[in-house]
Amino acid sequence: MNRTTRLYALVEELRAAAPRPLTVAALAARFEVSTRSVQRDLQALMEAGVPVRATPGRGGGWSIDPDMTLPPIRFTVDEASALAVALAAADACAPYAGAARTAAQKITASMSGPASAAAQKLAARIVTLPSPSDSSVRVAVEQALTSNTVLRLSYADAAGSESDRVVEPAGLLSAGGRWYLIAWCRTRQAGRGFRLDRITAAAPTTEQAQPRDLTGLLRGSAAADAVQPATLASLKPRIEKTEDTVPVNPSGHGASARGAAALLPQMLLHRALQ
Repeated sequence: MNRTTRLYALVEELRAAAPRPLTVAALAARFEVSTRSVQRDLQALMEAGVPVRATPGRGGGWSIDPDMTLPPIRFTVDEASALAVALAAADACAPYAGAARTAAQKITASMSGPASAAAQKLAARIVTLPSPSDSSVRVAVEQALTSNTVLRLSYADAAGSESDRVVEPAGLLSAGGRWYLIAWCRTRQAGRGFRLDRITAAAPTTEQAQPRDLTGLLRGSAAADAVQPATLASLKPRIEKTEDTVPVNPSGHGASARGAAALLPQMLLHRALQ
């Protein structure tokens, strides 16, 4: 068994035994290698971001959190190719571009067989023209959206005039190859769309923003007909119902992510094998 195969097998062995820890000696015997080799493999997995941990003392050993791992995913060739194209579109100017890169590593690490080969071949045939971007602005916008906090920003309009704004983020709009932050602008006391590449500076605050309805802010604007992408339909929050079938939280504000498994890498082999 080569090392790549063994790394995958180690994770699956730990997943099968979880939450019970396995000793290095037991793993070495299972894979017919030295304890030194197992220690080296486990250390490589841990450094690569795989959620393995060692418990010292009697009854201790190595274990993995099964709820924090991503098992192998069976993609079709077309699905893997679609992912490659979608990830390529998440350039440095796109919201959460940094997170998209790490998500791509986790997804590709879980691929195997023809799907993985197809994605790799297509990825080698995709190029983009880099756009200038300020990562600090993108990170500030991401933080405000994720934590629903007020954002201070400086914005240059189409004529180049710059102004300072205080906004309450409502969501994101993608149109014509551009990304916009849709927000309630306290400065203008109205809903506004801010093109991300025209935000020259942004600073997050700790002040909680009022919940704002994205559709309502877009009403009457050029983007009034914007709809949620069909590819995101499976991510819509579920509407919970009480016993008398009265909808709970129909607006979706504060909807929980219960049941959504956190996506951490089963293994980042391209890093673990370095």
